[in-house]
Amino acid sequence: MLTKVNVVVFDFDGTLSASDSNWEFFKYCFKHSIRPWLFLPCVLAGAIGAILNHNGIWWREIIRNFITPKMVRDYSADVIKAHKQNRFGWAAAQVAKEKKAGNKVVLISASPDYLVPELVSDMKFDAVMSSKMDKEKPYKYKFLCWGKNKVIALDRWATENKYIPNVVRAYSDSKHDMPIMEIAKEQVWINRKTGLRK
Repeated sequence: MLTKVNVVVFDFDGTLSASDSNWEFFKYCFKHSIRPWLFLPCVLAGAIGAILNHNGIWWREIIRNFITPKMVRDYSADVIKAHKQNRFGWAAAQVAKEKKAGNKVVLISASPDYLVPELVSDMKFDAVMSSKMDKEKPYKYKFLCWGKNKVIALDRWATENKYIPNVVRAYSDSKHDMPIMEIAKEQVWINRKTGLRK
């Protein structure tokens, strides 16, 4: 039997936290390894691809082609520790408030699964969804949790838990989240630089 539940959806980067965790990992790699510099032509080619086809996955993978499982193992903890300092002051309290109101509270982020779950492990989300990366080739996407795919991720979670989700509110900083924002009864837009509601 399906259960109807009220759901509140949060984006992460730029919504609950300043800066972008994926970008922070990217920069950390360049600071601590020669390998990314050797792949600089790929990074530049991917950047051009982003301009030509912003929705594509291929250019995202080309840009990240230098990332190895060892980099993920060696660098993730430091990036996570540093990036937690970027969280907006109201974030944890707002998540707790939404839970206290009886809502299922979920986070859906485009950032990779080797960063996001640990970045929010203390916030007690009912579910955390993020981009699924290939563990052997962590530059490759198994599932890009971005744009309309955020709705797909939410639907999968609901189906697995036998829920009928009623999205009462969604928080985001980006127009790329319009698919998930459009199914919410209330849209809360956040200024990614200040953390304040727009």
